[in-house]
Amino acid sequence: MLDKKHGGALPLASLNHVSLLCRSLEKSVNFYTSVLGFFQVRRPGSFDFDGAWLFNYGIGIHLLQAEFPEDMPELKTEINPKDNHISFQCESMVAVEKKLKEMGIKYVQRRVEEEGVYVDQLFFHDPDGFMIEICNCDILPVIPLGAGDQQPIGTVCKSTTNLMMQQQQQHLPAAIHVEEPHISCA
Repeated sequence: MLDKKHGGALPLASLNHVSLLCRSLEKSVNFYTSVLGFFQVRRPGSFDFDGAWLFNYGIGIHLLQAEFPEDMPELKTEINPKDNHISFQCESMVAVEKKLKEMGIKYVQRRVEEEGVYVDQLFFHDPDGFMIEICNCDILPVIPLGAGDQQPIGTVCKSTTNLMMQQQQQHLPAAIHVEEPHISCA
């Protein structure tokens, strides 16, 4: 039987973890703990392969030691913001950029503008070439679209109240909520 609350989709609660294959478990644990602020947590002892579980910010990262690291794809040297990545929200882009410079981590900076709303992004790689993004994306409102809707951001101000009422009526999950946009509606 389908769950009507979720519109037929799986009744999920939240993101639990991201799992990443590593050339060197030691280097990856060091990166995710010292650069991104994760901390190691206990991992089930019944696993018969090397790995580490990390946690912070309500997210788990499971690092798995590659059985044959030499067979992993070559490390990516180009930082391409359109590549696979995981993104973290930060409190201060200036502080993050300063820290990346201090740590000698190569990064690419991008700024996205949509109708006067600016989102800053910093992209860099972990030791295995997996891309990390740090952003201030929380300034963009999260507005669920209905079937076939293509609502431009410029109409957010007029319809935020209606969307909030629809959200309450549809019982959307807490992870998708509409907040007052940080947009000037002059």
